[in-house]
Amino acid sequence: MDLLHRGRAHVLALFRIVIGFLFAVHGAATLFGVFGGAYGKAPAFAEWPGWWAAVIQLVGGVLVLIGLGTRVAALICSGSMAYAYFVVHQQVSLLPNQNGGEVPALFCWSFLLVVFLGPGKWAVDEIIGRTRHTDAPERESVTT
Repeated sequence: MDLLHRGRAHVLALFRIVIGFLFAVHGAATLFGVFGGAYGKAPAFAEWPGWWAAVIQLVGGVLVLIGLGTRVAALICSGSMAYAYFVVHQQVSLLPNQNGGEVPALFCWSFLLVVFLGPGKWAVDEIIGRTRHTDAPERESVTT
């Protein structure tokens, strides 16, 4: 049991890195036609919602991948996938296996998990937090 507890932060970090990478690749494919290209026609600049969704995917995915502003970025990514599921996919039918919404649903819940569990190890947030704690001046004990 101790081994599972010790490895938790590392496995969470790997989960965060993989989810962020997959999301960023999806955004890059949609915006720039790379990595297999967009599914269909790439959205025009600032076109709602496709272009904005792809920007969130690319930027949010990279932020989650490197662990910078992780919880906020993951919350925005999760919300964008909830929007995609309920506005786009659920219009087709109720269940994800019927409406093609399995990927948005999985991304939505995966990012929500990162929001609540944090970035794990190897995150820029962790490095910044460590630096803040070591650079902070020690408070003197005030006696009255």
